[in-house]
Amino acid sequence: MQTAIVADWLTTYAGAEKCIESFTSLYPDSDVFSLVDFLNEKERNIILKGKYAKTSFIQNLPFKEKFRNYLPLFPYAVENFDLREYDLILSSSHSVAKNVLAHSEQLHICYCHTPMRYAWDMFLDYTNNLSFPKRQIVKYFLHKIRIWDYVGAGRVDYFIANSKFIQKRIKKVYRKDSIVIYPPVDVDKFTLCTKKEDYYVTMSRLVGYKRVDLIVKAFNENGKKLIVIGDGEEFENIKKIAKSNIELMGYLEEDEAIKIIQKAKAFVFAAIEDFGITPVEAQACGTPVIALNKGGTTESVNEKTGVFFENQSVKSINEAVKEFETKKFDYNYIRKWAERFSRDRFEREIKEFVGKVINERYC
Repeated sequence: MQTAIVADWLTTYAGAEKCIESFTSLYPDSDVFSLVDFLNEKERNIILKGKYAKTSFIQNLPFKEKFRNYLPLFPYAVENFDLREYDLILSSSHSVAKNVLAHSEQLHICYCHTPMRYAWDMFLDYTNNLSFPKRQIVKYFLHKIRIWDYVGAGRVDYFIANSKFIQKRIKKVYRKDSIVIYPPVDVDKFTLCTKKEDYYVTMSRLVGYKRVDLIVKAFNENGKKLIVIGDGEEFENIKKIAKSNIELMGYLEEDEAIKIIQKAKAFVFAAIEDFGITPVEAQACGTPVIALNKGGTTESVNEKTGVFFENQSVKSINEAVKEFETKKFDYNYIRKWAERFSRDRFEREIKEFVGKVINERYC
């Protein structure tokens, strides 16, 4: 079958791109479509096996680094992809990729990371801090996009959710059933280390919803050593509030980050995530996790691999840290738990599901 793989955008090597990486491995002769493709050579070789995606007109608009500002144009752009020659459309979507146009003879399977956050469940989070005139304009466009997004979801034949948490969102927002296949984690890169040192670690993009600021404030208060790995728009703000027991490393190459995570007492995670790949990477190192008891993290961490806190607050985090220090963990068990989220398992389950659907439809 001729296969088209559709991504929202290709700009870095993160969770959604790791799924595209697996799709291009499973279907090496496929063509890839994306609103934009700004991958560097190293990322391109990993994700697309050296290929270039077929992009929309947004690729050639000015201010490429701020392409998300063209959101009102995304519906028009994604609907202009010509996919008529393909039998199978496999989309990886947290935004608009699932909304491509397909005819009745085509099979469209969407791996959904989340319904579009800024249009649905995080609508107020994204708009409340804007100035009044800008807020009203953005709300108007997001209202229109919500209607379009709901209609577009109806074009998908089968949804695959990346967690039970997202499965519930898909049902709530799109009124569509889905199966759950957890995303790929390269657990083989994150090897077990049973010799832990006296520090905690967190790693993520430093953006508001990750709530790294809360983790830093909690460790300001408890005085324990914390290493923060990652860069982003919140870096300077976090740097200003961090006390001397907190070390901000900025962006690190993967090998450097792994060495730090391997030896940490625990990995601290405060975001409400669709799934949460970094906590699984930490567990692959045998490192326990202290995490918020909400979102996909509740599926990737259990009571034998970490400790949960109930609220996004300094007090709740520190209560969990205090509880953590009274417990002992089996690092080998933690590693074994993480292995159930491997890339091999993801690719096997995707291939089995796609094959099953094709057989049911065409045989």
